[in-house]
Amino acid sequence: MSGTSKVVALVLLSAHLLHASALPAASSYEFNVYRMQQYNLQQDKYGCRGAIVVAEARSAADNSLTRRCVIMKLPDFTEERYLEAKKQNAAAVLILLPKNISAVPPEIVQSFMAAESQVLQKETLMPVYVAPEDEQLLCMYEEVNHAAATKSASALVRVLRSIISTTAFQILVSSSPIKPITDTTIIALEGFLPGAGEDPPTIVITAHYDTFGLAPWLAYGADSNGSGVAMLLELVRLFQRIYSDPRSQPPYHLLFTLTGAGKYNFLGTKRWLEENMDRAESSLLHDNVAFVLCLDSLGNGDELFLHVSRPPKPGTSQFSFVLELEQVISGRFPWVSFGTIHKKINLQETTVAWEHERFGMKRIPGFTLSHIENSKSELRGSILDTMEQVDIMKLRRNVVIVAESLGRFIYNLTDKGSSKDTQVFKNSLDVQDSRLSALMSMMTSIPRAVQLLDREPEHVLLINSLEQEFRYYLKQVYRHTFHLDRSITYAEEFSNPARGKPTQPRPSSAYRRNNPHPRPDFLMPRQLQTGCGSQRHFQTTTPISFLPPVRHISVQFPDVQTGESMQSSQKDSKARASTAVYTLPPAGWLLKPQRTDVPHSSMINTQG
Repeated sequence: MSGTSKVVALVLLSAHLLHASALPAASSYEFNVYRMQQYNLQQDKYGCRGAIVVAEARSAADNSLTRRCVIMKLPDFTEERYLEAKKQNAAAVLILLPKNISAVPPEIVQSFMAAESQVLQKETLMPVYVAPEDEQLLCMYEEVNHAAATKSASALVRVLRSIISTTAFQILVSSSPIKPITDTTIIALEGFLPGAGEDPPTIVITAHYDTFGLAPWLAYGADSNGSGVAMLLELVRLFQRIYSDPRSQPPYHLLFTLTGAGKYNFLGTKRWLEENMDRAESSLLHDNVAFVLCLDSLGNGDELFLHVSRPPKPGTSQFSFVLELEQVISGRFPWVSFGTIHKKINLQETTVAWEHERFGMKRIPGFTLSHIENSKSELRGSILDTMEQVDIMKLRRNVVIVAESLGRFIYNLTDKGSSKDTQVFKNSLDVQDSRLSALMSMMTSIPRAVQLLDREPEHVLLINSLEQEFRYYLKQVYRHTFHLDRSITYAEEFSNPARGKPTQPRPSSAYRRNNPHPRPDFLMPRQLQTGCGSQRHFQTTTPISFLPPVRHISVQFPDVQTGESMQSSQKDSKARASTAVYTLPPAGWLLKPQRTDVPHSSMINTQG
């Protein structure tokens, strides 16, 4: 009975290992990866400096990560594991991003956002890439996880797994030389609705439209700050209706602005203010400005915070508007929590927390409305900030709150009845849910990182669409184009092709020291053993120059092709020249890595 149980257990174990090794039958698999941000702000460097990857894939749970590419899913990516990979000098980190973010538990989303925020505050030479999940990548992930689990198993399990599945994976990512972007432009849009009377005060309503995240090509910024832009555009439509009728024209100018580079110290707002106040003599900002209302991240939550640099004083326009906000929320949406957060502007700091601080430095009173309490919250910049993070009904509720509060303020309805009984926007002037959904879809249709917005046709089209919205509803619409100053420098970002290649697993350094002879057949194929000591001729690849401080590896491939196969290989190499993806050598030959420590060195292969 005991012998039968052992046989059954052995058969079940073998079946499990066979199932775990069910991988696609392709010799290699190519997929797109997106590199981590790289930029300099002031004198500080942020993000990823490395790009080239030629390394074996390993699980984050593996004990040995040195010179390996660590594959992680969202639950695996934590600050502790990321720092452990850096500590062990891992070759790279590859993060698999699920297609359906809504299916990810909220606690995992929160954990990933927190780790993402911390990682982006540091500089690293280790390449960090993000790739959307697919079936092949998930198979690769499961395989390396099983391999890591097997290492802690018994000797019998390790031998069985070696016999059944000896597949490892080599990740290869090639890249063009990393170039700094020196000609990035920022677009700012402005338009206004004229108020009644002579020289009426001006109310400024503004939002920034750019996004931020671990990888620029995956930063869609639905809540931060697509929701702020959508709210501003809906407010433009609502107030244009009442301003177009002379009988209902309020005694306030409304100035609407959309600015770029909000995620980078609100540089777009800074340049727009300089253009209007220091150079333009006829700007509305020179006149009587009642206050500035900045809209930031308003697509979710049952809390609203008004961030101010100075507490509004009784008798001022700011104080009256805050009272209207409190009355509208308490009268119509009592379940929404509202509070005012006071944070002084520290002129010694190189960065500002909220957009209204840029206006405060010019002595223009303002505040920022957001459902986010802390300016350093990870919610303000993440690749997981997609449409799943926005609740359209809560966004609509917040639009109603702002529109009604502003309407009651400009018409001075404080003593004309409660906010529930006296409503400015109702019936035909009500907020349109379908328009809000359409605006959010437009804003999240493409990533809106600053370094992409002036380079791709679809990004230019988005800015043009925003300008068309302004021109349809507003008057005196201006488009300002600014060039970034030297305080910020971006690195050029591409969607790079990566390749996963099944290979024989490389033995550990300890194993090689203790076992100088070739491994058994089930660990190393015989054709690989017999070729270990023979002389081979290597073909020369095209030299590629790189920028420091990345450390690169020169890889030599044996020339074993003849006749038609060599001609076909040369054609394939020319076809892939634009993507710079290396062809993997045949399984029967060895890669010979040669390290070089000279900066700006070329990847040059000489004959072995």
